[in-house]
Amino acid sequence: MKKGFIILIVTISFLLVSYSSYKKPRPVVTPLLIELEPTTIIKPTLKYEKLIEALIQVESEGIEDIHGDIGLKEGPSVGVLQIRPIMVREVNRILRIKKINKKFKLKDRYSRKKSIEMFNIWRMFYHPDGNFEKISRTWNGGPKGYLKKSTVGYWMEVQNELSLINDKRN
Repeated sequence: MKKGFIILIVTISFLLVSYSSYKKPRPVVTPLLIELEPTTIIKPTLKYEKLIEALIQVESEGIEDIHGDIGLKEGPSVGVLQIRPIMVREVNRILRIKKINKKFKLKDRYSRKKSIEMFNIWRMFYHPDGNFEKISRTWNGGPKGYLKKSTVGYWMEVQNELSLINDKRN
């Protein structure tokens, strides 16, 4: 009995170590064309594509149907960029201000393409020339997130992903 218990513990330990060292394949983020005006199409620069790829890895590891922040009263964060309902409302507000006849729905957060489109609309409105740190920390911590100590760790994770992306592309 004692020998069987020890074998069970060793087997479980081996499985846990094996699982923790398993690296899932990283999805590739493809460039998107974002239509902001009926006659204007904007393609995010490579610079921002790398940031988006890093944010997706930090937020969801590229899993489109992932839910986070489950206990929030307004509803969970959803999708590759972990978009909350309030961000969908904010992006729709930006579209109204810009007089663009488009409206996102909560279910659009499950779409990688639409999530990236929402992110770019938000980024171009609030951070048209912003640096990666301010954009990342604000995405994580809200309008004044770049000032919060609680977003420093998030920024460090994004920087780590950016360096992995740069290493992969070089």
